[in-house]
Amino acid sequence: MQERSILEHLLHRERLIVAIGTAAVVALAWAYLAAGAGMDTEMMADMPDMAPMPWTPFYGALLFVMWWVMMVAMMAPSAVPTVLLYATVKRRQEAASRAAIDSWIFLVGYLVTWAGFSLAAVLVQGAFERFGLLSMAMASTSAILGGGVLIAAGLYQFTPLKQACLRYCDSPLLFLSRYWRPGTRGAFRMGLRHGSYCVGCCWFLMVLLFVGGVMNLAWIIGIALYVAAEKLLPFGQRLSYAAGALLILFGTIVLARAM
Repeated sequence: MQERSILEHLLHRERLIVAIGTAAVVALAWAYLAAGAGMDTEMMADMPDMAPMPWTPFYGALLFVMWWVMMVAMMAPSAVPTVLLYATVKRRQEAASRAAIDSWIFLVGYLVTWAGFSLAAVLVQGAFERFGLLSMAMASTSAILGGGVLIAAGLYQFTPLKQACLRYCDSPLLFLSRYWRPGTRGAFRMGLRHGSYCVGCCWFLMVLLFVGGVMNLAWIIGIALYVAAEKLLPFGQRLSYAAGALLILFGTIVLARAM
């Protein structure tokens, strides 16, 4: 009886297991980014005349991995409350061991959605590089492009789509109560849907990386902290509007200087 009690206690700690596992994944992603994702961007920035790398399948795959790792590092932390709440509800419905597995399936579905975004980002980066709009440090070389992106990102903060997606991202209970699906397949589908709302909420903020530099750690950390604050703090909507106004202001200044 005592052994059964100990086993149940261990199995019922799936929230801790999921939290620690997610933290480990995020830590590895940030370590990868801190190492420069295999590319010394400072060195590339010091060699502006260096020809860009040719677009081979290997180079495209490398960029995809780089973008996906960035998305894991930046977005997984803000998804933790929803994943942990899912694990709690799941445990009350099924065995604790099943709840832990399905919680991981939920997280996988969430990250698969961001893999789709990463693929789109690689295609956009390829187009920018083709037209000479990115430096070797993967930052915009055009003030008009940079200012336009800043203004567009700011305007998006005020759109109904942004606010609808933010509502489901910052309210795990609302999301789970509306979109609950049973079983392992349901867990994956829910992860995909939650990831879709997060992409809808944050995709334009990620595009800002093309302004400051795709592998610029300062921009990555800044955007990641903002995303977490917007989704986790109780005044996320007001923060969203304030950020939108600032982005429009900065974008206008950049465009004015370019004229």
